[in-house]
Amino acid sequence: MKDIEKIIRDNVGFFNSEEPFEGHFERFSAKLKARQFITPKRVSLTPYLLKAAAVAILVALSSLWTWEHVLSPNARKMTLSEVSPEYREVEQYYVKQVSIMEDEIEGIWINGQPEDKEMLMNELDEMDKIYEELQKDLKANPNDERVINAMIEHYQNKVQVMNYILSQLKQIQSENDNKNQINNENYETVRL
Repeated sequence: MKDIEKIIRDNVGFFNSEEPFEGHFERFSAKLKARQFITPKRVSLTPYLLKAAAVAILVALSSLWTWEHVLSPNARKMTLSEVSPEYREVEQYYVKQVSIMEDEIEGIWINGQPEDKEMLMNELDEMDKIYEELQKDLKANPNDERVINAMIEHYQNKVQVMNYILSQLKQIQSENDNKNQINNENYETVRL
């Protein structure tokens, strides 16, 4: 910067010897006057404020939903294992039994009708929804023996229903196996 200033000071005569083109001052004043009459664009903050308000509302609503459905202690359901260690053992036993039976049903159902399987799964889901309601009731009344007994009874009923379904599926499977065996024997007899 200092070098440029020195060059300008040393060459002041050269810079001052030339005059601007004719009409320069008039054009310059006309431009200045024209600028005085131009009103600056007014920037409206309304759209930006509306967008910011919409974002704030969305953030607030999503936060409330997350609190209500995920983080809230009231949204969480209470299980039998939270009541006492004895009930924890009972619940673990029934959960294990249900899991084993679901695996067995799935294993047998490989050749079954998909519509029937879907209907069965829907019915079991309905049973689970009832249990979820019982869990909410237990959360509201943790020491209510009626709710605890209803939850245990629900597990017992679910195990009985699954046992019945499993026995029916095994019976159907054995009948199908017998039919296939008879058909295979008849085919081999005819073939000979």
